[in-house]
This record gives sequence, structure tokens and C-alpha cells, in this order.
Amino acid sequence: MKVTAAIARSTGAPLTISEFDLDELRHDEVRVRMVASGVCHTDAVVRDGVIPTPLPAVLGHEGAGVVEAVGADVTTVRVGDHVVLSANSCGVCRQCLSGDLAYCADLFGRNFGAHRPDGSTPLSENGEPIGSQFFGQSSFSSFANVAARSVVVVDSTVDLALLAPLGCGLQTGAGAILNELRPFPGANLAVFGTGAVGSAAIMAAALTGAAAIVAVDIIDSRLELARSLGATHTINSRTEDVAARIAEITGGRGLDFALDTTAIPGVLRLAADNLAIRGTLALVGSSLPGTEIHLEIGESLNRGWTFKTIIQGSSIPQTFIPALIELWKAGKFPFDRLVRSYAFEDINTAFEDSERGTTIKPVVVFPAD
Repeated sequence: MKVTAAIARSTGAPLTISEFDLDELRHDEVRVRMVASGVCHTDAVVRDGVIPTPLPAVLGHEGAGVVEAVGADVTTVRVGDHVVLSANSCGVCRQCLSGDLAYCADLFGRNFGAHRPDGSTPLSENGEPIGSQFFGQSSFSSFANVAARSVVVVDSTVDLALLAPLGCGLQTGAGAILNELRPFPGANLAVFGTGAVGSAAIMAAALTGAAAIVAVDIIDSRLELARSLGATHTINSRTEDVAARIAEITGGRGLDFALDTTAIPGVLRLAADNLAIRGTLALVGSSLPGTEIHLEIGESLNRGWTFKTIIQGSSIPQTFIPALIELWKAGKFPFDRLVRSYAFEDINTAFEDSERGTTIKPVVVFPAD
């Protein structure tokens, strides 16, 4: 069948909208009519060559839509189901079998390879294969043949355009707090970077027993929003002394938990330097290959702190995303305040607004039939 999709044809160039051929549905795939797709920072860094996904490719990995058909071996969804699309995984490696889907041994191939495991691609143009099934989906397309393991069934009464961002960025931030860091009652916690991932982390932290939830950013409007989402304190790192403010907020103890969403070495080092004894620093951002951070050894050894990297909030999307929806319905996870919708043809504007920081979570909406 013919589909309309936005394609990244060359590194750093704006996406272009073209018509492509979608192949036959495989036995382990689900055909989804896309209603909307979130625009994530990961899409931008792949477009710009930071992560080496081969181009040209149709990106998009926060899809939401309606199931049109299911492959012969698919039993987890039915035609007509409303679904959110998330990351792909192999299902057979040690990590997948242990429930650590986000750390699948074939993480890169299944998500950034832009092809099926057998090397084929669902999309083609004039008979030539086009990189697709990015994150098992390539959701910047009106229809997609999606890996069944990327599909999450959701409440059909909730607007799919609202739910799309739960597929990656929002579950990453919320999961980093709720699944990994798990702040104890009275903990001091800081989130460095208050974009979509950081904002989700702040909302999640507000559901825990953390006493201090500190938002750190360089944009005042984002810090104002962060406070309304649950941050107890805000710091503009461009105009304030971060270390002095954290010492003031924590009574000199430092941070029990710090989450860096920026992947900027200087910011990560700043977070590490302000940890409390036995504190934990976690990183969820992506950066250029080869990026390094230098850490002081002697004092760090005396503090016994922990550093960890987190992928996709260490979540199982099929259970965690519905849980976040229930929290939203209860008024406890107001992620709708982050979302702004764009017409699909304005997808490059959505990318630009995200990069400028004028929109925290852009979502492109496909034309109705």
C-alpha cells in the first residue's frame, strides 16, 4: 500500500514528506494507522548524525494509532485496539527474559538499525529500500508495519495525540525516578535539565517521599513550569551558584539523588560534585560518541557514591505506560501541560521549536481520513 511519511534523506537536513510503498505485513508485526507521533530529541540527534542510523530513513519512535491488521503469530493486540508505540527488543536474550527489556542485547540493532532483523525494510521508494522500522516502528508515517514488541495497548477513551509522547521521553524521565532511583522519604533530589524527560522526572518525583525536588536549567520559563509540576526549588545555572544553592537547600548535606538529562560533561560533573555521601547520580541523555567526563577520585572514594546510566526509564512499556495514563487520569501526572500539537506537514517547525525550547513536547498529528 502507499503511505505518506517524513524522511530524513541526509545528515542535518530538514525532513521531507514523500510517498512510499509499505510492504506486506510479517507474521510478528502489527499494522498501525498512525494518529500522532511525538517528536523526541533522539529523532533530532539521529537526523544530525550523532547516532549512526543509516540515512535515508523514516524516523519517529513515539507513535500512537489504531491497529489495522495483525500478523499470524501476534496474540497481544487485536484489530481496532488503540496503541502507543515504544522501543523494540528481541525477547530472547538474558536481559529480555529477566524483564530488563530496555537493556536488550540487541538494543541498537532493533531500535537504531532502521531495518528488520533480517535486514529488510518495510518501506521502499521506486523499488529501493528505505530505512524504516526505526525503534520497531518509524512512526513519522501514515501507516507502519510495527514490531509486535513495540506495541502497547492503551485506553481507547483517551486522545491518542496526547498519549504519543509516553512512548519514549516521558516514560524515560518518570521511569528513571520510579523504577530506578526510587527516592526514600526525606530525600534530596535534583533534576538537571527540564525538557520533556526532566519535566516527567519532576512530576514522578512529586509522587515519592522526596523532601526537596530541585530543578536546574538555564531557561526561566521552564523553571517556572517545573515548580508548578512539583519542584520545590529551582536554580538557574546560568545566573546562580549551583553548589551554593544546593548546599543551602539541603542544609549542607548534598543531593541523595541527581538525574542528568543533558549529557553535557560539565553539567554531569556539577551534579556529581554536589552529591551527598552515598548519593546516586544517573544519566539519561545522549551525546556524541567519545564524549568523556573527568571525575576526581580521592574525594569521590570517600563519599561512596554511585553512578548509573538509565535507558527508557528501565521500564516494561506494556505495563508502565498504562500505569502513567492512570496516574494522569487521577491528576497525579499532568504531562498534558507539556504537549503542543502540530500538523504533520509542519513537522520541521516542531523540531525547530523543540530545539529552541519554545515547546517542551511537540506532537505531530496526521490528517484524519
